[in-house]
Amino acid sequence: MNSFDNWLTSQMSDDEPDFVPIFSLEEEDDKQGEVFPDILPILPLKNTVLFPGIVTPITVGRDKSIRAVQKAYDTDRFIGVLSQKDLKIETPTHRDLYEIGTIARILKLLKMPDGSTTAILQGRKRFRLRNMVSEDPYLSGEITTLEYEPSKNKMEFKALVSSIRDSARQIIELSPQIPSEAIVMLRNINNDNFLLNFIASNLGIAVNLKQELLEIDKLKEKAGLILQHMDSELQLLELKDQIENKVRVDIDKQQRDYFLNQQLKTIQEELGGNPQEEEIAELKKRADKKKWPKAAKDTFAREIGKLQRINPQMAEYAIGMNYLEVLLELPWEDFTKDNFDLKKFSQVLEKDHYGLTKVKERILEHLAVLKLKGDMKAPILCLVGPPGVGKTSLGASIAKALRRKYIRMSLGGLHDEAEIRGHRKTYIGAMPGRIIQSLKKSKSGNPVFILDEIDKVGKDFRGDPSSALLEVLDPEQNRTFHDNYLEIEYDLSKVLFIATANSLSTIQPALLDRMEIIELSGYSLEEKVEIAKRHLIPEQRKEHGLKPGLVKISDKALMRIIRDYTAESGVRSLSRELGSVMRYVAKRVAMDEAYDITIKPEHLKAILGPTKFDPEVYQEQQTPGVAIGLAWTAVGGEILFIEVSLNKGSGKLQLTGNLGDVMKESASTAFSYIKAHSEQLGINPEMFDKQDIHVHIPEGAIPKDGPSAGVTMLSALTSAFTGKPLRPFLAMTGEITLRGKVLPVGGIKEKILAARRAGLKEVLLCRENQKHVEEIEPEFIKGLKFHYVDKMEDVLAFALSK
Repeated sequence: MNSFDNWLTSQMSDDEPDFVPIFSLEEEDDKQGEVFPDILPILPLKNTVLFPGIVTPITVGRDKSIRAVQKAYDTDRFIGVLSQKDLKIETPTHRDLYEIGTIARILKLLKMPDGSTTAILQGRKRFRLRNMVSEDPYLSGEITTLEYEPSKNKMEFKALVSSIRDSARQIIELSPQIPSEAIVMLRNINNDNFLLNFIASNLGIAVNLKQELLEIDKLKEKAGLILQHMDSELQLLELKDQIENKVRVDIDKQQRDYFLNQQLKTIQEELGGNPQEEEIAELKKRADKKKWPKAAKDTFAREIGKLQRINPQMAEYAIGMNYLEVLLELPWEDFTKDNFDLKKFSQVLEKDHYGLTKVKERILEHLAVLKLKGDMKAPILCLVGPPGVGKTSLGASIAKALRRKYIRMSLGGLHDEAEIRGHRKTYIGAMPGRIIQSLKKSKSGNPVFILDEIDKVGKDFRGDPSSALLEVLDPEQNRTFHDNYLEIEYDLSKVLFIATANSLSTIQPALLDRMEIIELSGYSLEEKVEIAKRHLIPEQRKEHGLKPGLVKISDKALMRIIRDYTAESGVRSLSRELGSVMRYVAKRVAMDEAYDITIKPEHLKAILGPTKFDPEVYQEQQTPGVAIGLAWTAVGGEILFIEVSLNKGSGKLQLTGNLGDVMKESASTAFSYIKAHSEQLGINPEMFDKQDIHVHIPEGAIPKDGPSAGVTMLSALTSAFTGKPLRPFLAMTGEITLRGKVLPVGGIKEKILAARRAGLKEVLLCRENQKHVEEIEPEFIKGLKFHYVDKMEDVLAFALSK
């Protein structure tokens, strides 16, 4: 199209715009209060007209123009811009310039490598040249500013502007070289004066016609002339579009393609050999050797027949070729042989991971059945546990022990369902889903497939990936998995899927139901010491280029690092701290400095700095109204204080510390129970009407929720009302009811390990949680005493006893 071409094209020469006029930084109406000098340097322009409100770059090449621009830039940055009547004149005088132009502000002045100068100008206001003051060393003239004359009939003017907008939209839609975003740009222009200037600046008309538009004072007249130019342009575009459509219809595309294809085939035969036929022959040769099901074989034969009839120059040929390549590269019936030496398998897992007994036993059971039966659907396992306990690395070890291929696919932040199922092959750039792509890369139909961070799958307008995973992770359905790109069923039943998650709460219930949940608890102090000795220290030593004889870490120092510098269920932080120790040693070895080969507890402060966690804060005698609770989070067990304060008031209960609804309800339940049993607890009932109760849980920036703080809330409130402190070294967890019952809660191992890390000695739990405590290795809970209760009165009887 001829119109609006300035948006996309430019022809650079002296004193003309480099590219498109663009939006002004300010609307014209915002500049009414500006004061301009009576005499301004004058810049002649070729091939264009600058309108008020428009910002455009100008390449200045003529000496006088450069001096004029420099003079203006060094003073107030204002310059008068006038268009030349004759483009061929290289040194214009005032007779060669139009009288009416635009005052511009020089926003930026750039020196180009070729010696020219580029000035970025912003049109400000129209002016009339009254008199040319001087023509040397640069043009300068005396000016008078001009104002627009608003339309008296506002409705008629508004209708004109609306017609201009509609015409501009139609021109953009009919012009393939103008981006569709230009419509949005026009829609965002709210100032009518600026819209007229913007359209006029971008019209593909001669300079004299643009100058005519600039010189018009009456806005209504200016709008009418712009609309006239646009209508001419629109008619030309519509006629051009009609002609092109007619030509397209007249030519029989199929006949033309067939004729050209036959010519091409004849030429290739004369030259000897057809590369397309050679490609197809190679595909057929590979297909003959391929082991695959009948459905895949039939699909291949049908698609390759289509491909032979398609012109190789067409886009459909490349799509078909890619599809056939995917079919051939998929491991339809290619499986690796499993390692059925169960003892050796067990040894590999034990060597790579310490602990994690449940998972190892479950994999061994599956392998034992597979060994006896010869064929079995692979289980869908979901390993749930805090970060850093080895969920993902365990998958790699299982693959190594089974001698299967290993695939890891991270689902964290996945939003698009097509990532799982793929796109239909008719789309340009279509690909299979990531599951099929991963199997293609592994070249094995029975790999160990890790679906990492399955609890962090997103959901938005592009679909729900977790719903797409339902088919993948259902042993009854995944033998007929449908990928949109393949369009034929693929058997995933031999794949050993292992999902990992930090929390089950965010996993869709239907998806959760299809997986076998195996919970991985955090490591105890003893387990962490053993893991550090077996794995972390050798790995960090190797990573930092240290030989075994150059550094040793004593058991006491190791335990001190775990206790005072990390507070986690896993071992990631421990690995980082050990890395700091190795860097300390590496520096001294590299600089030939003296150091102790054996790292002892007294060296840690110099290496790792002050301790990060102080367990003694939980061990001191607490004041009345303070209780220690046990909480479970996605990163493991945590200790939390619950503080209660009584103040004069009217019995109002205030809860602070960023508490969730469930935790607030636990506090209300505990308070109601205390009021109902005040006489038994030795509390004066009048206190409830004369005291305000404030319950606070520190670390208010961290959200807290769940029912397990019920017994702790009850104990803290009762302690505050009775004035009796709770037993020292005591932590508790359990849900409460209005009937006075104590109910069991989850995450027991994590909570108990957190209590032991903090140096606490006694833990109060619901009696039904006793079975969970008995599952923990006795050496991990050595030094802890457990008290089991059924009723809330038992909680208070023990917690408030000396």
